[in-house]
Amino acid sequence: MPHAPSLWRGPAPLLLASTSPTRRGLLESAALAVETRAPGVDERAVEAASAGLSPLALAERLASAKAGAVAAQAPDRVVIGADQVLDLDGTVFHKPADRAGAAAHLARLQGRTHALHSAVALAVDGTVAESFVVTARLTMRPLGEAGIAAYLDAAGPAVTGSVGAYQLEGVGIHLFDRIEGDHSTILGLPLLPLLARLRGRGLLAV
Repeated sequence: MPHAPSLWRGPAPLLLASTSPTRRGLLESAALAVETRAPGVDERAVEAASAGLSPLALAERLASAKAGAVAAQAPDRVVIGADQVLDLDGTVFHKPADRAGAAAHLARLQGRTHALHSAVALAVDGTVAESFVVTARLTMRPLGEAGIAAYLDAAGPAVTGSVGAYQLEGVGIHLFDRIEGDHSTILGLPLLPLLARLRGRGLLAV
């Protein structure tokens, strides 16, 4: 299928080492031609092998692992890998398995400020050429058991699809008092620094 006109100037579409519809949507909204490929990386295994790394460094390691895995399969393509780590005072959170897990996450996050470390790795010629991390900080309101239950009822099964049990672009916006950070960073793909790096490599029209 032919690609829509875009600002991308690479010889082939940008290859996103992820099947995340949110990340793909961010790239497409910026008028980039993009294709996706699952990286096949065992994130928990990478995390286990990265014991001792800070949550920020772990996010960068995961993004690099994803970009590297896909770049090895497609060395002629420009590849980006991305990952996001939720960090509450040094503790890393994962996606909750069920509603009870989501409630437990929210009970720990409420009334406190947590960090979202969003990492991107850029691979060219089959290897990771550079990577970076941008951090957003989100302060969740005190919710109480009733507030958590009301939110979970409203959000439905989507709470198990994201780290922290919320999606800021949806019902999750009700959970917060204060948000510090770019919207795309919070969604897991910091667009401004990524676009700057692509532009610096002559891959964008503007």
